[in-house]
Amino acid sequence: MGRILDDDLIYEILSAVEEIPQGRVATYGQIARLIGREKNARLVGKVLGMAGFYGNYPCHRVVNHAGRLVLGWREQGELLSQEGVPFRDEFHVDLRRCRWDC
Repeated sequence: MGRILDDDLIYEILSAVEEIPQGRVATYGQIARLIGREKNARLVGKVLGMAGFYGNYPCHRVVNHAGRLVLGWREQGELLSQEGVPFRDEFHVDLRRCRWDC
């Protein structure tokens, strides 16, 4: 059985995600660095996968290190497009033009 995440860590991650401005994206690694857990990008992804249980957060603004959207979450691309985020192709945002400078 996996380790249980504590609520303080979950809210720390979600608070960092909440700071991402509209029209910008951050990577899982950026969020991990912001909370002082540089090597825990996967943990960030795990927390974002259950963020709906904790409230309404702009998780759609988080992508992987290459700008790839979450596979199977079609709405992510739609939400980012509505915010004016530029794309390189159907599945990747243009990180050079829209990465959050945090």
